[in-house]
Amino acid sequence: MTSSTHHLPRADGETAFTVNAQAMKFGPGVVAELGDDAKSLGMTRAALFIDPNVAGTEPARIARASLAQAGIDAAVYQAIRIEPTDTSFLDAAKFASEGNFDGIISLGGGSTIDTAKAANLLATYPDDLLAYINAPIGGAKPVPGPLLPHIACPTTSGTGSETTGVAICDLVDLKVKTGVLSKLMRPTMAVVDPTTTETMPAGVVACTGFDVFTHAIESYTARPYTSREKPASSALRPPYQGANPFSDIGAMHAIRLAGRYLVRGVADEEDTEARHALMFASTLAGVAFGNAGVHIPHAMSYAVASQNHTYLANGYETEGGMVPHGLSVVINAPAAFRFTADAQPERHLEAAAALGADVSGAAPEDAGEILAQRLETMMRQTNLPSGLEQIGYRDNDVPALVEGAYAQQRLLVMAPKDVSKDDLADLFRAAMRYW
Repeated sequence: MTSSTHHLPRADGETAFTVNAQAMKFGPGVVAELGDDAKSLGMTRAALFIDPNVAGTEPARIARASLAQAGIDAAVYQAIRIEPTDTSFLDAAKFASEGNFDGIISLGGGSTIDTAKAANLLATYPDDLLAYINAPIGGAKPVPGPLLPHIACPTTSGTGSETTGVAICDLVDLKVKTGVLSKLMRPTMAVVDPTTTETMPAGVVACTGFDVFTHAIESYTARPYTSREKPASSALRPPYQGANPFSDIGAMHAIRLAGRYLVRGVADEEDTEARHALMFASTLAGVAFGNAGVHIPHAMSYAVASQNHTYLANGYETEGGMVPHGLSVVINAPAAFRFTADAQPERHLEAAAALGADVSGAAPEDAGEILAQRLETMMRQTNLPSGLEQIGYRDNDVPALVEGAYAQQRLLVMAPKDVSKDDLADLFRAAMRYW
C-alpha cells in the first residue's frame, strides 16, 4: 500500500476483497515432480496439452517421463494455436470431451494454458462458446460448477495464466479478442519451473516480459476495490475487484524484478539469473492481476491483436502473421499511462521508480511522462517496434481499433478514470509512434 488513504472505504462502497489463489510450487526442476502432483490430485488418465514448440524440449521429455513413472496415462494434444482462436478452442474441447479424462495438464505458454482451460470448461459443461464469452460480446454465462483438476506448467515468463481464471481467444468472424473469466477456471495447481525459459528466443523474452510488468502496473494503478458498490452477496464479488493491499504486494515486486532483469534477460540468453527472476515476476504479476484486474493497455491490446494477422514478430516467425500478446499490450502502454496518471500520480510515480526511473523531485503532474518515458526506453533497449505504425497500423485504422477496445468493458471499468471512445481514439493515435 502506498498510503493509508488509497484503499479507504467509500460511503456505501465495498469493504472487503477476496483472494482467489491456488496451490503453487516454484523452482528449477519441479517439472520432474509432475507425476506425483497429478497422482495427488487423483488423476489416472490426463489430457496433456503441449505447445508444439515445447514438445521436443527437455522439459517436455522430463514431464512425460514423470507422468509415466507415476502411472498416469497421458494423451497428448499439440494442435495449440499461439494466440488462440474460437476455432482452436473448440478443436481442443472436442479432444477433451472424447478422451474420458479425469484431469488436465498444460505445458506451454499462456496460449497453451488458456486452451486447456477452455477445453476443460467446454468438455465438462458443453455449450456454445459464445454463451460463456464475456459480455457485451457474449452471454457471460456463469461457469456452472467445478471443472476437472488442472495442473498448469508455464514455459514462458509472461502471461501468468497459470494463476488466473481467464482464457482469451480471437473471435475471428467478429474481429474481436476477448474471453471467459471465472474463478472456477483457475488451474488447481501451478507448477512453475524457471529452467523452461532458458531456451526462449530473445524476442519471446521481450514480449512476454513486457506483458509481466504491464500486467503489474495495470493492477497497481487499477481503481481501488473500495470504489465499487458493495455486492448484495459475496458470490457476486467480481474476479477483477480492483487494486487491493494483497495484489499491491505482488504487483510492486513484479515491477521491480522486471525493471532489474528484463533488458538483461533479452540481451543475454546465458543470463539464467535474469530469466529465472522474470519467471517468478510473471507468477507474482499473475496472482496480482488475477485478483485486481487490468485496464486500458489490455483493452487496447485485444483490438490491436485481433485486427492484424500479418505482422511477423521477432522470435515468433514460425507462427505466421500475428501480434504477440505482450507486444500488443506494451505498444499501447506509454500512451495509456500518460492518460491515467493524473488520476493516481503517486502510484504511477512509484511504478516508474520500481522500473528504475529517477523520480527525485518529480511533481505529481510529471508522473505519466516519467513512467511512459521509462517504458519507451526499455522498449528501445529490447528492440521492440516504435509504435503501431511499425506493425502496420495507420490513422484510418483508428475507428475500428476504438470499437474493438471499447467492447472490452470488463477491463475498461477497472481503469482509474473513465474512458470514452474519443479518449481511446486519442490514445491509439498517440501510440502510432513514440520515437
